[in-house]
Amino acid sequence: MKLSTLFAGAAGLALAAGLMAAPLKADTVLNVVTAGDQNMVDYVNDYLGPKFEKENPGVTVRAAGTGPGDAGSQKIYEKLSAQDKASTAVWDIDVAVLHQKMAGQMAVEKLLSRYADRTASAKLATRDTARNALGADVAGYVLPMFHSQIALAYNPDLLKTPPRTYAELAEWVKANPKAFGYNGIKGGMSGVGFVTGWVSANMDDAARLEQGAYDAGLKPAIDKALSGLKDFNRNVTLTPGNAGTLDMLNRGEIAMGPVWVDMFYTWQADGRLGPNLKLQLIGPGMPGQPMYYAVPAKAANPEAARKFIEMATSPEVQAEGIVKRFNWYPGIDAQHVQAKLDQKTWARLFTDVTPDELAAKGKPFPLTGYFSDIMEAYERTVAN
Repeated sequence: MKLSTLFAGAAGLALAAGLMAAPLKADTVLNVVTAGDQNMVDYVNDYLGPKFEKENPGVTVRAAGTGPGDAGSQKIYEKLSAQDKASTAVWDIDVAVLHQKMAGQMAVEKLLSRYADRTASAKLATRDTARNALGADVAGYVLPMFHSQIALAYNPDLLKTPPRTYAELAEWVKANPKAFGYNGIKGGMSGVGFVTGWVSANMDDAARLEQGAYDAGLKPAIDKALSGLKDFNRNVTLTPGNAGTLDMLNRGEIAMGPVWVDMFYTWQADGRLGPNLKLQLIGPGMPGQPMYYAVPAKAANPEAARKFIEMATSPEVQAEGIVKRFNWYPGIDAQHVQAKLDQKTWARLFTDVTPDELAAKGKPFPLTGYFSDIMEAYERTVAN
């Protein structure tokens, strides 16, 4: 009898609660399928998998990747949706690692299991993104694996006091033409995030962009919010991409630009960025995004999947695997990770952007409909 059957009904729930503490069945193969770059697959194969197998003898973890970006999550969705439509009794993915857009859609379409409430680490993840994925209610269906965040990187040798807000940045760029660089909306997501943050900073009711519901009637307000960006762009240096912004900053060709925080610290650790360069998260906020752990609704091994995610979102693994290995911000709240990190690592990740600043100014991307409207409005009113 399968655990999914046992979980049905009150009696089943009571029995399931008893099974949670039981050892997993030997010879279990746990299939983990992840969107994202190859480093996501490597993380499971090289770190999470062996650790889980050691703690659960007889369990084998297999990892496969579906590729970067939303397209990678789309492939996972198409696989599970096809199995659902074919009324397949048991699906062949136990743990899915997803981006926000598809995680929300899959929760709405009942393709995911509501597992997170029974996971010890759920109470350690309190950011909005643990409950809301671009407007979709995902509470209980996901736990954040990590958060990526966009912030401004700057050279303190060229800029002693960086702007603290988008408004201050606009004034600084007027006074310092071509010293700010970014990649627009076609050279990577750091530039896209800068633009969506600009719109939020220049709208009266920006919270609607993040919380919904979608209203096409906001298009004129988005156009108005972007109206100043065309003039702003006349005084900036357009870079060839995320890496290009960092390269130009490192060579002193620009003094400041938006970057992914984890990429910034990884390059700094590899010696590709000067150790003196710093970060500033400006107000009212800049966007970031999580990757989610999810369990498909008809996973073959739902209890093993839940335990795997519980381990992967524990403070110990978040500290060692997420922060130390990748320089990502943890999926759970940062204060729960601090005690598991050495002071050097904690200081490296949280000196420039403190946990309180991250909580206050780390924003989600706009809802999918508004995101599309902003990109279209940028092409129409800023890039032409």
